[in-house]
Amino acid sequence: ARFGAVMCCCGPCAIYRRSALASLLDQYESQYFRGKPSDFGEDRHLTILMLKAGFRTEYVPSAIAATVVPNKLGPYLRQQLRWARSTYRDTLLGLRLLPNLHRFLTLDVVGQNLGPLLLALSVLTGLAQLALTGTVPWLASLMIVAMTMIHCSVVALRARQRRFLGFSLHAFINIFLLLPLKAYALCTLSNSD
Repeated sequence: ARFGAVMCCCGPCAIYRRSALASLLDQYESQYFRGKPSDFGEDRHLTILMLKAGFRTEYVPSAIAATVVPNKLGPYLRQQLRWARSTYRDTLLGLRLLPNLHRFLTLDVVGQNLGPLLLALSVLTGLAQLALTGTVPWLASLMIVAMTMIHCSVVALRARQRRFLGFSLHAFINIFLLLPLKAYALCTLSNSD
């Protein structure tokens, strides 16, 4: 929001001006991807439509929202699959509006999409090194740990909450569950199931 736009206004806590929503309702209701109706990722899609129409999206830190979140692995992975497909699909839709937004937002969008790819390449390279040479890929492992700790430390400092350091444990979920899921999402973008 500090750079002039929020790229995804999450459904449970997003509020839109009625006139703005009415002006985009036809586009929003007829969401297609590769010629097929698509109804997942509607919050990200609506945010992109708002930005394309010239509206601003803001973050309100005092907003409070309640929603239902997955509490088991299966529903969590299905949610993450929908979100990954939505991110890839709507990134394609939003690329044209990036030149009109702050340069940091372009960096953020590129990072959201290339970050998992670079992490996957690091993991695959490390596994290949282990399989082919029998040596542990210490440098790649240390880089992944360092980047994870830097990311979590920056968030913890910005939020002034040490609990965000615990998010570093999410790296295992990210590497072993979410990276393969994101690869699958990329290969099945047209699937709306």
